[in-house]
Amino acid sequence: MDLIKMNNLRTYGKKPFSIAVIHGGPGAGGEMAPVAVELTSLSHWGVLEPIQTATSIDGQINEMKTILKKNGDFPILLIGFSWGAWLSYLFAAHYPAFIKKLILIGSGPFKENYVEILRKTRIGRLSENERISYDNAIKIVSDPSAKGKTAALARLGKLTLITDTFDLIVNESNKSNEINLVDLSGDIFQSVWEEAAELRRNGRLFNYGKNIKCPVVAIHGDHDPHPAEGVQCLSDIVRNFRFILLKNCGHKPWVERQARQTFFDILKQEVR
Repeated sequence: MDLIKMNNLRTYGKKPFSIAVIHGGPGAGGEMAPVAVELTSLSHWGVLEPIQTATSIDGQINEMKTILKKNGDFPILLIGFSWGAWLSYLFAAHYPAFIKKLILIGSGPFKENYVEILRKTRIGRLSENERISYDNAIKIVSDPSAKGKTAALARLGKLTLITDTFDLIVNESNKSNEINLVDLSGDIFQSVWEEAAELRRNGRLFNYGKNIKCPVVAIHGDHDPHPAEGVQCLSDIVRNFRFILLKNCGHKPWVERQARQTFFDILKQEVR
C-alpha cells in the first residue's frame, strides 16, 4: 500500500484513482485515512484523500474540484463522512457530471428541525461536568474572535467520542491501523461551519438535492446522535436514494467494534 502526501492531498494505492474520501470537521483533515487504507488493502482501487484547507464552502468546493480534476479518474465515486458528507453532496450538486456515485457516512441532518434532537441526545449522554466543558468548547469554536479554537475543537472531539460511539474499539491493533494523522483547525471549523449552519437553516442545503443526478447511498449508525430521519428525508428530493442503518453503531462506523466489519462489507459492495 502506497501512501503519498502531496500538500493537501494523500493518495492510497495506484492509478487510476476512481474513489475520493472526504473528511469531516470542518477542519479535521486526515480522519478518513482508515477508510482509504481499508479500501485499498483488499482491492485494486486507488483512493484520493483531499485535505480541505479553504475557509469557505465555495472555497472548499473549488479546492476539491482542482484536486480531483488533476488527480482523479472521472466520473469519480465520492465517499463523505459527517461534514464531508454535506460537502460531497454540495459538490455533486454543483458538478453532477463529475460524480459516478455518492456515499454519505454519518451525515448531519439536512433539515433544521432535527438539530435540537441532535443537541439533546448529545447532552443527555454526558455528565454534568462534561456538559459544561462541551458548552464552553462550543462557545469558543463558534466565536470568530476567540483564541484557542483548535484546542477547543480537540476537546469537542474527545467529548463526542463519548456521545457519538456505541462500542468503541480501543485495542492497539486498531490504533496502529488508523494512521490518522488528523490535522485539526479550529479556524476552518468556525468559518465554514457558520456558513454551513446558515445553509441548513434557510433550506438551501436540502434543496441542492434537486441537482444531484448520481445514485446516493447513506450509511448511518443507529446510535449516531445525528437523527437518521434527518438524512432519510433526502428520499423526498434525491431521485436515486438508498438508506442503510447499521445496528449497534455510532457516528464513525470504522471505530465501532460491533459494526466495523459490516460497514466495510457494505462499503466495498457499494464501490464495486
